[in-house]
Amino acid sequence: MDGHWLCRKCGQPLKLQKAVFEYLGHSFSHELPTCPTCGKSMISSELAENKMAEVEATLEDK
Repeated sequence: MDGHWLCRKCGQPLKLQKAVFEYLGHSFSHELPTCPTCGKSMISSELAENKMAEVEATLEDK
């Protein structure tokens, strides 16, 4: 993954970095391509549509 994508803002290669997500008082982490300069992360459509929806459904069922 490293070096395949560039930050649109900074032009720097994205590096995999752990990101923590919080939802309804619960958190989970996932490694995301992140700009080492500005810290912006790229979230894939797969992560946004599948994993986050799965976590959301699990938490809302509790």
